[in-house]
Amino acid sequence: MLIVLTSEKQIADEAAQINLLFENGLERLHLRKPDFTADGYRDLLEAIRPEFYKRIMLHEHHELCREFKLLGIHIQEQPRLDLGGELGSYVDRFKNEGYKVSSSFHEKDVIRACEVKFEYVLLSPVFSSISKQGYKGRGFDVSDLDEFVVGMGGINAETLQDAFDLGFRGIGVLGGIWNSDNILESFLAIYQKLKTISK
Repeated sequence: MLIVLTSEKQIADEAAQINLLFENGLERLHLRKPDFTADGYRDLLEAIRPEFYKRIMLHEHHELCREFKLLGIHIQEQPRLDLGGELGSYVDRFKNEGYKVSSSFHEKDVIRACEVKFEYVLLSPVFSSISKQGYKGRGFDVSDLDEFVVGMGGINAETLQDAFDLGFRGIGVLGGIWNSDNILESFLAIYQKLKTISK
């Protein structure tokens, strides 16, 4: 599984760039814009072609998932902690409506201890981050976890095999695409390399 997370910053012609990634094989996009209001999210979604909505997981303003009939929602680490005892019912509400639910983690032990089961979880940072300065990689080995763990942090075409060697079953990419001079070219390099590595 290859997931692309949107840049936190605004990107020129972002919706057009996202449509282009989908046209070239992107299976799953995590839409994450921490500074956006619900209307900001709505404007971006309206500029993305509707046939791609079923490939989008939403990080904030989860109510828009229903409005746009997206693939599902992603619960980031702090909101997951804030939900406390309500987490299970919150997740079930979306699952029961047919949506997928994923979540972010930064420690292996917390994944293991979490009683709520997600479609998949994001664990970071695996390698030193491309998009966040000073965000040092932890080199997590997740081969002993039963969960479907997607590795993030420092993922690009060169580190793909290393991530799968550590037991990750998917990879999430952010800086490896959006911080490059050619977004599509960087995506395709990772997308094509992914087909050749042993998992």
